[in-house]
Amino acid sequence: QGQLVESGGGSVQAGGSLRLSCAASGYTYSSFSMGWFRQAPGKEREGVAGIDSDGRPSYADSVKGRFTISRDNAKNTMYLQMNSLKPEDTGMYYCAADWRPGRTIWTMTGHYWGQGTQVTVSS
Repeated sequence: QGQLVESGGGSVQAGGSLRLSCAASGYTYSSFSMGWFRQAPGKEREGVAGIDSDGRPSYADSVKGRFTISRDNAKNTMYLQMNSLKPEDTGMYYCAADWRPGRTIWTMTGHYWGQGTQVTVSS
């Protein structure tokens, strides 16, 4: 059974940075497409960034140029470096895995989900 565990969330002031990690276990991680999603209170969950099995990234327009997604297949871990954070980036951040390769943040399905890590950005 696949498992994803996020870490690295916290509270920062606007303009600050955080690095989220997502550790995967229980499946052949390197062949999966991976992604980060977030959900703010009262809002629908939205895709933030994705990375396919070949390491190609995709980003939501709202985070492009500020966030960087990466993966280390040797460590079965995905990362999200978040810079120049804004209050509107506040939310619960979830990592997800799609067992199909080559998926973007807009085309992937969350076959596995982590429990989430909270990110709070104050103005």
